[in-house]
Amino acid sequence: MPFIAATAKIDLPYKTDQSEAKKQALELFSKNFPEAKRLIFAFDNTEIKYRNFCKPLSYYEKPNTFEERNNDYIKTALDYSVQAVEDCITKAGIAKEDITDILFVSTTGLATPSLDGLIINKMRLNPHVNRSPLWGLGCGGGVSGMAKANTVAKANPDAVVLLVAVELCSLTLIKSDYSKSNFIGSSLFSDGIAACIIKGDNHKNNNEVTFIGSSSKLYYDSLEVMGWDFQDTGFKVLFSKDIPTFINEHIKEDIDEFLSKHQLQMSDIKNFIFHPGGKKVLDAYQDTLRVEGDFLKTTREVMNDYGNMSSATVLYVLEKFMREGFEEGYGLMLSMGPGFSSEMVLLKIS
Repeated sequence: MPFIAATAKIDLPYKTDQSEAKKQALELFSKNFPEAKRLIFAFDNTEIKYRNFCKPLSYYEKPNTFEERNNDYIKTALDYSVQAVEDCITKAGIAKEDITDILFVSTTGLATPSLDGLIINKMRLNPHVNRSPLWGLGCGGGVSGMAKANTVAKANPDAVVLLVAVELCSLTLIKSDYSKSNFIGSSLFSDGIAACIIKGDNHKNNNEVTFIGSSSKLYYDSLEVMGWDFQDTGFKVLFSKDIPTFINEHIKEDIDEFLSKHQLQMSDIKNFIFHPGGKKVLDAYQDTLRVEGDFLKTTREVMNDYGNMSSATVLYVLEKFMREGFEEGYGLMLSMGPGFSSEMVLLKIS
């Protein structure tokens, strides 16, 4: 089976204390959004300590257009993607010419040619690399991308697959959107860039983090739970307060069903590589899964240190596991995203 050879993440230069983000949000929203003073406690309740931002806070105060923000997305995404890929290549002990496939995941900016093409051009990767840009998966994109990268490597044992996830959520902020969703989103979302190398069976497995299987599920009649509303001013964030309820109602049964297909149960999972979403989402996982101990410790630490970086977040959690060490046994990657949907990947660590 394919295996994860290396991971890399970016610590952006404008990492910001949550208290500073809170102060700025109050200044931006309070004049036109009367509820801001009542809802400002949301910044404290997230348990996020720092936010990973690609621009200084002063950038978000200045007037700008969707075109300007999207141009910044393309330039910033390309620069940091290359940095993450170069780091990942070094960790994997490969040459850039070895890469056979690239999957690029994002939902926070638009580019055609897609960013994978721009990365190939800038890094002078093999021009025959197979390209798969994945757009619109939101917070579910990191796990979905991992599943698809491993499917490619399973189909071609000689494959060296590059997975890149870039989410510059801060650049989607519409300052003229005085909705509750936008205000709450400003307390959670951050920027993240991560890269992973996945290799097929014909390569030597040094890390012993092996792909076993994956699951993808779209829940009928839940399209309004999370997503974007596209407007002249940009990407207007949409998400429902019912997400924790949705998790409580569905996720335990879905995980049990997925694991049973591999003759496993929850007690066999030793490493929980979850996308955090937010404090309420983590609480919902704890309430419904009832796993002993602080099984979401690594996930929570990433959320505390970076915020919610959409699809990239779960890859930051994976990178932390690979850097600090797994517990021998099985690992479960899980995230939920627009659709409403869930994505799972089962790993074996030996």
